[in-house]
Amino acid sequence: MLTRINAIALNTFREAIRHRILYLLLVFAVVMISFAQILSLLTVGSEEKIIKDFGLASIDLFGVLTAVFIGIGLVSKEIERRTVYTLLAKPLHRFEFVLGKYAGLAITLLVNTAVMSLWFFLVLLIKGMFDGMLVMAILLLFFQFLLITALAVLFSCLSTPILASVMTLALYVIGHLLWSLDLLGARLTSAPGRGLCRVLYFLLPNLGNFDIKGEVVHGLAIDGGRILWATLYLILYGSTVLWTACAVFERKELQ
Repeated sequence: MLTRINAIALNTFREAIRHRILYLLLVFAVVMISFAQILSLLTVGSEEKIIKDFGLASIDLFGVLTAVFIGIGLVSKEIERRTVYTLLAKPLHRFEFVLGKYAGLAITLLVNTAVMSLWFFLVLLIKGMFDGMLVMAILLLFFQFLLITALAVLFSCLSTPILASVMTLALYVIGHLLWSLDLLGARLTSAPGRGLCRVLYFLLPNLGNFDIKGEVVHGLAIDGGRILWATLYLILYGSTVLWTACAVFERKELQ
């Protein structure tokens, strides 16, 4: 089983690195990280904080866009080009196909994040602003990319590429605003309304678990338990999403 999943993953990685949008997003990310130096000169505030904040935000944005726009096409393009029929005609289970596609994009995101991070660290080293905690912040951002990718794969199994992209990006935005849903539930007087808010709070992806940019930029202490919880959350929530994607694809009518 692992051999078949690895074969699909490597093939997906080779296909992804030939994707033009990957290099376009990577170039934009490098430009935006470099632009942080100019922005720090035009903005009132600490130059170091502005460069770190803008750099991390750039890695976050372009990493998510890579996960969405390449991840959405992992399954749907195979169906459109009918290559999935050739693959599934071999001794390959559908869940192995989905997991292989996910693993291939995870490798792509790892390489993409590493390139952006190395350029970011180079800029910081030149300015004498490098901070080891930035590595932890970027690691958690990569965890977030992995979860977004799992959602992208799930939606690509459920819907069309355009609708899947919209739903994935919507969950990304909602995932970072989920704290407001908890506050809303606390202010509601209706018991059913509070219950619904609590259910949605635990059902929707809480991407705030992976966001420590503010603490790192401002030099605040980070609780080790938070890092552990973010790792466990990725494993539990991500595994559930991938299991659902595999179950959906197993029952999907391929025409």
